[in-house]
Amino acid sequence: MKVVLFCGGLGMRMREGNSTAPKPMAMVGERPLLWHVMRYYAHYGHTDFVLCLGYGAAAVKDFFLTYDETRSNDFVIENGARDVQLLRTDISDWRITLVDTGLHSAIGERLRRVRRFVEGEEMFMANYADVLTTAALPDMIDRFRASSAVASLLAVPPQSSHHVVDIGEDGIITQVTPMQDLRQWENGGYFVLRPEIFDHLNEGEDLVEDALMRRLVPQRRVLAYPFKGYWSPADTVKERAQLEERYQQANCPWMIWDPERSGAAAAASVA
Repeated sequence: MKVVLFCGGLGMRMREGNSTAPKPMAMVGERPLLWHVMRYYAHYGHTDFVLCLGYGAAAVKDFFLTYDETRSNDFVIENGARDVQLLRTDISDWRITLVDTGLHSAIGERLRRVRRFVEGEEMFMANYADVLTTAALPDMIDRFRASSAVASLLAVPPQSSHHVVDIGEDGIITQVTPMQDLRQWENGGYFVLRPEIFDHLNEGEDLVEDALMRRLVPQRRVLAYPFKGYWSPADTVKERAQLEERYQQANCPWMIWDPERSGAAAAASVA
């Protein structure tokens, strides 16, 4: 199944210095956020990617045009380092279509501009290029396939660490509730879509606010996949720093393709 990734946002809350790279190119360990998202999909066998580029497109293109497999894989050197034998590879079976979808385009417009690459598909996936999760992708797809929905998305609890307070008429606080305990859900991305989505998306519009909220939700044609497991955005420098800290501690649950870093190896040894 094809995977459309939105890679062209300015990401002002993630800007460090005068970097011209888009937010998905912020590094986590040896690879950018975008690579981590793509490895998640590849782990489940989905390796046909369409990258919607915009701001910092050159950084994304250069990354893949000069991709060095040795940065994240073990290898053997022989013949005075003239021969390199990789013990495994990351992207040798990936197909990546890179498309300039405009500097200031809304996400819905970026999707419209790659329509020709997915229109003949029964279904396709789409996602932000800077959110990580351990959600079971095959289950998400199966639930969507069995439905009549045009779109589905991963629904996650509110990510704020703040608390909500209930206040009585006398000004006394009667209850304090963590945001994540509220009976509410956030859009966590990881969309699964049918090509019919383009019938509900006009030029210049946003995918969520226009196609989903204004048109398809009232028709009861948007499916949620509620998930309370690991999900992490990287909207801010602080969030990116937290991901980097996890990486350095080999505590990366989203790296399901790497048992040593995801914790799967340790869990298996305990079992």
